[in-house]
Amino acid sequence: MPELPDIVVYIEALEKRILGQVLEDVRLVSPFLLRTVDPPLAGARGKRVRELRRVGKRIAIGLGDVVPGDDGIWLVLHLMIAGRLHWQKRGAKVSRPRGLAAFDFSNGTLVWTEAGTQKRASLHVVRGEAGLSALDPGGLEVLDTDLDHFAAVLTSANHTLKRALTDPRLFSGIGNAYSDEILFEARLSPLTLTQKLAPDQIEGLFLAVRTTLTRWIEELRQETGDGFPEKVTAFRPNMTAHGRYKEPCVRCGAKIQRIRYAANETNYCPHCQTNGKLLADRALSRLLREDWPRTPEELDLLTKKP
Repeated sequence: MPELPDIVVYIEALEKRILGQVLEDVRLVSPFLLRTVDPPLAGARGKRVRELRRVGKRIAIGLGDVVPGDDGIWLVLHLMIAGRLHWQKRGAKVSRPRGLAAFDFSNGTLVWTEAGTQKRASLHVVRGEAGLSALDPGGLEVLDTDLDHFAAVLTSANHTLKRALTDPRLFSGIGNAYSDEILFEARLSPLTLTQKLAPDQIEGLFLAVRTTLTRWIEELRQETGDGFPEKVTAFRPNMTAHGRYKEPCVRCGAKIQRIRYAANETNYCPHCQTNGKLLADRALSRLLREDWPRTPEELDLLTKKP
């Protein structure tokens, strides 16, 4: 699932192409993609793109002229696990089974695809800031906060670190892949309970979050250059933990291990993160069952806390 660094780079590439452009047409191939009826999708046609914004792991495209009393409408794209965007020539064909929708502009077409048979991606059309806010789970923007605020959110409930980092109601934009990278950077076990952390561990985690996400944003920017991000994936060869099961740790050489529960997986180094302990016993399974939803989708679609 594209996470904060991926979404940032997607938005930067889109700003270069569609900001200020008029959305001439929307071609919806998969009717299950659209999850709202008011305002109608047809109302987006002929409107100018005035802003792009990240809302957690969603891409929000603001449409309409900026005039007093007019909040415009927003197209909110949630790619989920297998959804991807592609910039192609104007009028590019889009068809099933992979094609979901196409957004036509005078200078090109944004094509939305989704691999696999389980169609989880979603498109919401909402009106104004109020409609956009309703889709925001409310997680803390970790690159725009300080240590005290981070610590307060982290310890507001007693979850495992893996769950806390990936809960969109707590932290915005972090998912399965980058949480593995963050915890490796911080040398912390994914199963450490948040309220058991010492102050120096919380500070180390805060620095690891900022360092990891900033580094990956820069790496993806360099990889994309002036092009469009076409190689968006959760598994990258230069990652340190995620997707590296049984490969040697880049720090100590020990084999990276993994925890699997239902559709969830996390990768870690037993030497660097768990004092040599392999996290695979009955107590672990019970902890996972109690602390993690069964699928990444369940976790990502948690709604804003009241």
